[in-house]
Amino acid sequence: MPLSAKELSAIEAQLENEQLLVQKYKLFASSCADPQLRAECEQVAAQHQEHFSQLFQQLSGS
Repeated sequence: MPLSAKELSAIEAQLENEQLLVQKYKLFASSCADPQLRAECEQVAAQHQEHFSQLFQQLSGS
């Protein structure tokens, strides 16, 4: 069953949110002096990148 316009719009908005979070956490990581905190920020950025990829894959498959 194809996605409705409302569902597509919600996924598109979430893609934008995930992309923004990736950018923010990469920026946070680059500005961290503490290596442990930097690693945490990089890990969170990677998680949001994975969310983005999964959503994009779902969108491409429909």
